[in-house]
Amino acid sequence: MAERQRRVGGAIVAGVVVCLGAGGCSGGAAAEDSPASDPVGLLRHSADTLETAGSSRATTSMEMATGGTRVTIRGEGVYDYTRRLGRLTVTLPQDPAGTTEHRPITELLAPGALFMKNRGAGVPADKWVRVDTAALSDGNLVTGGATDPYAAAALLRGTRTATYAGRTELAGTEVRHYRGTADLALAAKGASKGVRESLAAAAKGFATAEVPFDVYLDDRGRVRKIRHRFSFVNGGQKGTVAVASTTLLYDFGAPVDVRLPASKDIYAGKIAER
Repeated sequence: MAERQRRVGGAIVAGVVVCLGAGGCSGGAAAEDSPASDPVGLLRHSADTLETAGSSRATTSMEMATGGTRVTIRGEGVYDYTRRLGRLTVTLPQDPAGTTEHRPITELLAPGALFMKNRGAGVPADKWVRVDTAALSDGNLVTGGATDPYAAAALLRGTRTATYAGRTELAGTEVRHYRGTADLALAAKGASKGVRESLAAAAKGFATAEVPFDVYLDDRGRVRKIRHRFSFVNGGQKGTVAVASTTLLYDFGAPVDVRLPASKDIYAGKIAER
């Protein structure tokens, strides 16, 4: 099983990286604004605040650049922060020639696992592919083409430095903007089971364990937008791939109905190489 998962690892990003090889707003602080006196402490607890919020809708954007080529993968869905379950519909970019249309991939996010449908690469259309996120060199911060919304916030548990960048407005909501860096290994130590193993894998697999970020919190301390900048080695090719992952959270309290696939619906065959 572990061998098959390694072949699956890099599921979405692998195809995009092959294509690559082939081919924040900050507002001024208002005079009456009162930023947190300890932004590092505030951000380290932002994942806890999301758990209290319960659920939300989410949109994601992942931009990858290497060798002067840039592509973007987009996702949209819902997430339950209490159960750590989510569902995203991920849309892939066109091939460099612009002739190939990719079917949207449905992703189910669960503690320690990523499930994908419409994966392609020889997988029947009615079957799911299951990936153990702890077995991925990026912990599924990049592989699925979207960063798990809870993992995005959990990464902030590793905040090393943070500064207040002012107050601004995001989709009609006033937010506070913070900018800083997080350490993946430190984040893993403070994360819960399932997320902990994934972040620990990313700490070992990324080109650097230090992750710069911009995050926007509303007046309840809930993450409304977070942007991470990752860097990972591009397989057998020279150089690294620069990744900017942006997650937007809104409509808190939205209903979330995520049911993980039964074992009979999970594909156990060989995944075609890309």
